Parts: sequence; C-alpha cells; structure tokens
Amino acid sequence: MPLSFAVPLKAKALPAAILLLVGVWLLITRAEVRQAYRRAALVVVPAALAFVFWLVNTLAHGISFREFDVTSHILAFLPIAACFAAPLRPIVLRLGFSASAGALGIICIEQHYIEGIDRVYGINNGLWGAIEFCMFILVLSLIGTVQALRVELRTGERLLHGVFAALGIYGALLTQSRGPLLACIPVFVALVLMQARRTGRWRQALGVLVLGIGVAAVATTTLHGEVAERFAAVSEEMSTYSEQDATGAVRERLEMWRNAGSAIAERPLGGVGLNQFGAYARGRIAEGKASTSIERYDHPHSEYLEWAVTGGLPALALLLLLFGSALWFFGKHALHRDNGVAMPACAGLAVTGMYALCGLTDNVFYRAMPHSLYFFLTLGLAVYVGRMLSHRAPSDRGY
Repeated sequence: MPLSFAVPLKAKALPAAILLLVGVWLLITRAEVRQAYRRAALVVVPAALAFVFWLVNTLAHGISFREFDVTSHILAFLPIAACFAAPLRPIVLRLGFSASAGALGIICIEQHYIEGIDRVYGINNGLWGAIEFCMFILVLSLIGTVQALRVELRTGERLLHGVFAALGIYGALLTQSRGPLLACIPVFVALVLMQARRTGRWRQALGVLVLGIGVAAVATTTLHGEVAERFAAVSEEMSTYSEQDATGAVRERLEMWRNAGSAIAERPLGGVGLNQFGAYARGRIAEGKASTSIERYDHPHSEYLEWAVTGGLPALALLLLLFGSALWFFGKHALHRDNGVAMPACAGLAVTGMYALCGLTDNVFYRAMPHSLYFFLTLGLAVYVGRMLSHRAPSDRGY
C-alpha cells in the first residue's frame, strides 16, 4: 500500500478497495477489532473529526465537492485501519515498509544519474511534488532505520533494513528538499534515543547518531554541494525579503505567509473555505495588496496556516489535536517493554513527527500521495498497537 500511493497506476485503487471491504467486515464481526479502535481513540477520533469538519466547511462555503476529494479519503482509511488488527506476519510488515523506501530511492537514483534530472521528484508528480516525495521516502526510511537498529533481529534482516533505508535516504537527498531533510534530523535523533532508553544500549545509540549525522554532512557538502547551497540561500533570501522583492522560494513563502495572516485576521472563525487560499491571494494581487510572485500558488506552503486560513482558528486547533494526540499516543507506547507494541509505536511516531515538522514550511495533506500515507499509517499503526495491547504477551520479537 505505501508503495502504491507513490505510483501513477490506476490499478492501485484495487487493493485499497479490497482492504476497505475487509476492514468493514472486521469491524462488524470482530469485537476485538472494535476494542482495538477504542484503545486507539486518541488517533482515530481526531481523524474522524477532521473528515466531518471539512465536510461541513465545504457545504457551508458552497464549494465544489471536487475540493473535498482528497480529504474525503479519510473516510476510507478509517475502516481500512481494521485490517491492521487482523493476524498479520510482522516480518512482512517490517520488510514491506523498508523495501518500499528502497524501491523509491532507486527510482530517485535512476532519475538523477540516468535521466539527468537535477532535482528528482518521483513518478507520481512533477517537480512541484519533490518536497512531498522527499518527506514520503524519509518516513519509510526512518521506519527501516529503526528496524535496522534492533539487535534481537537476525543479522541478515537487519542488513536488509539498513540497505533499504540507506537507498531511501539517499534518494530523498537527491530531491534537494530542505524542509523534510531538516525535519528528519530531530525525528531520527528522538527515535534512536528512545531505543537506547528501552534497551540500555547508550553507546550504540551515540555511535549511530555520530555516524548518521556525519554521513549526512559529508553527503550534503562533498557529494552534493548543491544541497548545501540551497540551505545557504535561506538566510540570504530571508534577510532581503520585502513586499517589493518577493521572488525566490523562501521570499515567496514569506509573502504567502504574510497574506495568510491577513486572511486569518479577516475571517478568524470560518476561514475562506477548503482549498481557497489561492483564490484569496489572487484577489489581493488584483487589489495591489500582494506580490504577483505568489499568483501561481494555491496553498500557503504551511499546513498550519492552510488550516487556519481555510477553516479558521477552529481548524488550526483541530490540526494541533490531530498531530498532538498522535504524538502523545505513539510516544507513550514507544517505550513499552514489548517490541510488539513499541516498534509499531516508533513507526507511528516517525510518521507523525515528520508530518508535524514538515507542515511548518510546506503543505503535507493537499496531494493524495502524502495524505494517503499519513492516514493509512497512523490509523493503521494505532489500531495495530491497540490490538497488541489487548492480546499480545511481552516478547522480544514482533513488529
């Protein structure tokens, strides 16, 4: 499923449809599945509230239901998550997620070194999708990295996870997307430290942190200096931004954020409507209140501002609840003594942490690919943890 979100094949809807039917059947027929949902309520309920909120927002503003299309997918992922409460083979989940990161990394390598694409973007989007694609790969790569650190797994499997994660991370580097690459660092550090606390292997954790950060520094400064140049350009663009000079990736973000602030001040409770920031910004451009450099953008390049602008402050509060409750749920169980609980919780923490941080400077939900990955994994992993808490005895193996 994660890999299918990143490919353009229409047939990818078939496995999702099958899982939807199976999930509905499990919810109707299995009491233990419904119990797992109750245990995962901190993650499930905010997602359901988000679906209802944006449905009401769309109706209240008289917006075309085409704007609600991507958001409506939450309704499908809510029952699909029940499939994670079925008796699954943990090794298939582990290797499946890691192999998806490796496959997408190979696609990036092929695009860069064979097709000659300077800033790769995957096969499901154009150049505009490079940022979301980078975040997508890093989420799966972080899950693979955590599995590679598990000393109780067989050496061969750990090596596979390490290779797949390395391919994914290198592919992400080739996208040259600053936001996700920066967000990956604190999430990586948090995951490694959590594993050190659980296992008591602090020396190993320190070695992994030094090695990981060192390799990343060498890769960005020596092998791909253009990445370092993009990071260096941030400070220069921020210091020279003005309403008269708002061209360039960073300046354009600042200009969008300034206009987003105006929209929030004008409509703090109801917002301008789902996916309507672009129309609002172009209206301000026509009035001479905004730079023409942001005319092509339909979203403000910040998920937090997106929700505040389009749904008002209540929507922003809902987004904070969506991320915050998931971080609390997964963070609490990531230190569980049973790997069957702790490992899927760590995976959920990686997903939520990356999206919460990347959402500061980019939109992470407005395309189907990243939107699907988030709700498929967070809802599914939360239900998986709920099932493990109910039925699994402590063990040294598991997801």
